[in-house]
Amino acid sequence: MDLKDLATKLVMSKIGGANDSGATASALENLVGDGDKFDLAGLVGKFTGSGGDLAEKAKSWLGDGDNASLSPAQVQDAIGLDKIESFAEKLGIGREEASSKLSEIVPDLIDKSSQGGSLLDSVGGVSGLKGLASKFFR
Repeated sequence: MDLKDLATKLVMSKIGGANDSGATASALENLVGDGDKFDLAGLVGKFTGSGGDLAEKAKSWLGDGDNASLSPAQVQDAIGLDKIESFAEKLGIGREEASSKLSEIVPDLIDKSSQGGSLLDSVGGVSGLKGLASKFFR
C-alpha cells in the first residue's frame, strides 16, 4: 500500500459520498498531483510557500506537537478554487463541502505522513507503511 492509497482511504473515511476508490484516487491526483503521480511534498509546498500564517500552520502539521487548525478559506487560497472545484466535482460534492472537508483532511494527512518536522521520515519499507497506515485509522 502506498501513500496515495492511504490518502484515498482517509478521504473516503471523511467524505461520506466518496465510496469509489478509483474516483477518489483520481480526485486526489488532480488535487495534489504532479502529472500522474501523487505529490504530498508539493501539497506541503503550497502551504509553506504561502508564507506567514499558512507556513506556520504547515510547520505544526509536520512537527510532533499539536496541529494548527486550517479554515476552508485557507484551503482555497493555498490550493486554488479550480483544483478544489475539480476535486469536488469528481466526488459529487459541492465546493464549500470539499473545502471544509479538506480543511480537516490536509492537516491530518500531512501530520500522519511526517515525523520530527520531515515529511515521510517515518516511512521505512513495508513495516513503516504498515505503521503509517495504522496512524490513519486510529
